[in-house]
Order: sequence, then C-alpha cells, then structure tokens
Amino acid sequence: MLNKVEEIKLLARCVLGDNRDAFGQIVEAYRSDITRFFLNLTMGDDALSDDLAQETFIKAYLGIRSFKGLSKFRTWLYRIAYNEYYAYLRKRHEEHFDDNNPSDNLLADNHNANDASIDVHRAMQSLSEQQRAVVTLFYIEDLPIRKISEITGLPSGTIKSHLSRAKAKLAQLLENDERL
Repeated sequence: MLNKVEEIKLLARCVLGDNRDAFGQIVEAYRSDITRFFLNLTMGDDALSDDLAQETFIKAYLGIRSFKGLSKFRTWLYRIAYNEYYAYLRKRHEEHFDDNNPSDNLLADNHNANDASIDVHRAMQSLSEQQRAVVTLFYIEDLPIRKISEITGLPSGTIKSHLSRAKAKLAQLLENDERL
C-alpha cells in the first residue's frame, strides 16, 4: 500500500506526464485489493477476477485525468471496479444468463478451492448481487459505510439495510444447512 505522499506523486506523474511507469506502480499497489474484491463477487473465479481487474485498471488509466481528489484514490478505483462488475453482470444478463443469480455456475468451475472456501462461496452465493458487494466492501475490504456509499452510490441507510439482511440470511443459512 502506498502512503499518501507517494500516491500523490505517482498520480501527478500519471496526469501531468502520462507516465506509464508511475501508473504501473499504482497498479502494483492496488492489484491485490481489486482482485480480491472481484474474487469475492465472482465466487472465486480467478480468470474472471483477473479480467475484471485488468479492465478496471485500463479504465482508471484512461480516466485518470477525471480524478478530482475529492475522495481517496482507492475509493475512486473501487467505484470503477464496482461499475465494471455491474457492467459485466448486465452483459451476462443480455446474453440470456439467469437474472435471479448470475453467479450460479461460477463455483462449479473452480475445482481447486478447498471445502471451507466452497462453503463461504456457497453462503455468499445466496445473497443478492448488491448485498454481496456491500458485504465484500464492508467485511472483507474493511471500508466504512461512508466510503461504500461513495463507491456504490447507495444511501448509507440502504447499505446498513443490505448488511443487516445479509447477516441475517447468512446466519439462518449457516444454522439450517448441514453442509455449511
């Protein structure tokens, strides 16, 4: 993770000098965070997560001049990632993918996951896409509700509601399902 001064220097070099090496350093600093975000949303699909992360960084590079610094760069980057994931879901839906749970087949493709990961993925799969995104940002990425609101564009009350419903659903699922 970059400290604030390093991040500002790299961003300035990207914006003012179109410095690809500086952006490469930014990518290296945030790649694991963004990939982990996508891994949680895609139920552990490594290839899809890498593709979405790559698209996120391409869009960030192309739009770096639009970053105004009103929020942290990390928040801005997560907003791009969040939008990229929902663009992917819309595209899948347009390709006649099941609208109720677009991640149904993602887990079946990941044969290398251990049983505990499968259980977590199966439990997360029971959540709606927005609940999964909010849970991932709050519990896994450890972002405050205010930042999640900036990333998702949802009011903080809606985020709290998604978190509450998701916790209740996961607790019920874990309590009732012998496999989990």
